[in-house]
Order: sequence, then structure tokens, then C-alpha cells
Amino acid sequence: MSGKMYFGGVEGGATHSNLVICDEMGKVVGQAKGPGTNHWALGIEKCATRIIAMLHAAKQDAGIPIDTPLDSLGLTLSGCEQDSSNAELAARVLEGDKCSARKVYVASDTAGSLFTGAPSGGMVLIAGTGSNALLRTPDGKQHGCGGWGYLLGDEGGAYWIAYRAVKTVFDDVDGLRAAPHPTHRVWELIREHFNADSRADLLPHSYKHFDKSHFAGLTAKVSQLAREGDPLSAHLLAAGGAALGAHMAALCARAAPPTCTPTSPPTCLRVVCVGSVWHSWLALRPGLLNQLAHRKVKTELELVRLRVSSAMGAAWLAAKHVDYDLPRDDSAFCEVFYTYRPSEMLNGNVNGNSKINGKIENGYQGCGCDDWSNWS
Repeated sequence: MSGKMYFGGVEGGATHSNLVICDEMGKVVGQAKGPGTNHWALGIEKCATRIIAMLHAAKQDAGIPIDTPLDSLGLTLSGCEQDSSNAELAARVLEGDKCSARKVYVASDTAGSLFTGAPSGGMVLIAGTGSNALLRTPDGKQHGCGGWGYLLGDEGGAYWIAYRAVKTVFDDVDGLRAAPHPTHRVWELIREHFNADSRADLLPHSYKHFDKSHFAGLTAKVSQLAREGDPLSAHLLAAGGAALGAHMAALCARAAPPTCTPTSPPTCLRVVCVGSVWHSWLALRPGLLNQLAHRKVKTELELVRLRVSSAMGAAWLAAKHVDYDLPRDDSAFCEVFYTYRPSEMLNGNVNGNSKINGKIENGYQGCGCDDWSNWS
């Protein structure tokens, strides 16, 4: 390697993945993109094959020979919550390409995001196709919430919101449960997204030809309708925000209690917000803040978005596992877009502004519901 060291990291979701290679100074020298790498959906073998393909592409981008192993490779992937399957995936990558890396480290996608935005401890809340949350205390203890997949969880994720949009229309037409707002615009959107004429045309998309990522793609369109003022779309996104707020509240209860002195402000817990659903922050905000108030969360929260891929955190983690302290620039890695201050939550009313694309803007009007589980 002529004295050079290289560390790789992968940010892997259910829909797409990113791989970066950094040198010993923390500078990105190679990158590659690829499809989803959730081994529960793909199988270990196919997941490993996709990772190796991205690694080869990134090595070529960096000008590193394919047969030169990285010093370490970190895989922080959706679905990697189980030590035994993580070890199997690491072994399969090394078997598939013996020159991939000297050491492969595998962890959940939450770990990559957390160590990208809050390496000294904090919370990560992923809301992409699915959802997951992780709290890491300054002393290294970790607590999770969610991350159980679309059958057992994923509340607040894009699939969950899209499913609720479809179910709300179905239930309203059946008379099973009345929708809280007119459904015609959301129904038109659903028909267009799935190329369907009737509700029966959605059955193949829900069973025989089910594609979670395609189903979840409906949420981006619902978000656009919310921006245009459709009340049902705004309600659905606010319900998603409330579900994400419930994840935050659950983990805040496990965090160290806030401390303050007459000369210092209360401690603030950083929340790294990752995933495409967060692009709809203004629509999520009313439900999320109402949920935090309802759960009486007393911890000040600093919500940040990453400026770089979570793959950077994966590379940093991988370096730590070979006892190398990879340099990093925290200010370049993330920015604060909202600060939740419990003192500003007066009588259940949501106060405060958000920084969106450098501008301070007001959010949508929120629904008065307190419990996200009761929302349509």
C-alpha cells in the first residue's frame, strides 16, 4: 500500500446503498452506489454479492487495485440486528472476495448513522422505507426501539405511511371506518401510482407482486399533496410524525436525565434524523411535537440532518475495530434543523420554528390527537 491506509464503509438500506473508501486522513477517495442490501429480503449470498460489486466499483474509483485489501470495511445495513447473521454476512463477503478487506465489521444501519452524526453518544432515528431508532449513552450503553420490519413495526416509515393511505381509502369506501378528511385526492394518487382502476387492482401489488420499496414510494407523492394543502395527506404525514415522536419518547426515557446548573444550560440530546421521510419535516412536525408533549418528554432535543452519507460513520466504526482513530470534521458532517425545548411546549401548543434549506419557516397546522396509535 506504499504506506497508505484505506477504510471502507457501507450505508445500506432496503432500497439503495452507498459505499465510501477513506484514506488514513479521513478523506473520501472512492465511492460507489448500489441497490438495497437488507439480507432478510435478499438472503446473505445476494447481499454479499452486492457489497462486493460496490466495493470493486469504489476501488476502481479510488484507483486502488482490486486485489489490494482495505484495512477494514464497515457494513452498517438495514436488518443487521442479529450477531449470528452479522457474523455470517462478514464471513460471506470475505469468502466471496478474499482481497476485500483485512477485517469486515457488520452492524445495524442505525450504528452507521449514529457514529456519523453523534460519535460521543446520542440518538439516531431512521425513517426511510422502514424505521428504526437507537440510543447510545456517553458510557457506551445502547438501547433500541423499533426496527422490526414492515410486518411487526416500521411505524413512521415510508411503507407504513403509504399502507395507511391505502387502508384509509379502503376502509372509508367499505364504511368500516370513516376517513377524517375527503379521500378523493389521495385515491387519485394511489390509482396513478399503482396504475390501478379499482381497489381490486391493488391486490396483486399487496400480495403476489408485492414490492415494499415501490409501495413505499407512494409516500413521496402523499407528501407533495400535503404541501399542496390536501388535509388527508397532511393528516397521514402528521400521523407518521407522531409515530416517530413515539420512538424518540421511548428512548428519551432510557437516556440520562437532563442536568443544569445556575451557570450552564440543560444538556441537549442530539437526534440524527436519517431517511427520505425526513424530507417531509414540515408535515411530520405537528404530530411529532404533539407526541413529545403528550409523552411529557423533558429532554431538550437537537434534531440534525447529515450532510454526508452514513457510510462515513461505517468507515469510522470499521477503523476503530482495527484500533485506528480516523480523523473527522463534525461540523462538516451534520447541521441542526430543529431544537425541541420542553419549556416552549405550553398547554399542549406547539411552538418553535424549523430551519429548512437555510430558511426559517412555519409548519403545517397539526391535528389535535395525542396518541399516534389512534390516528387514521
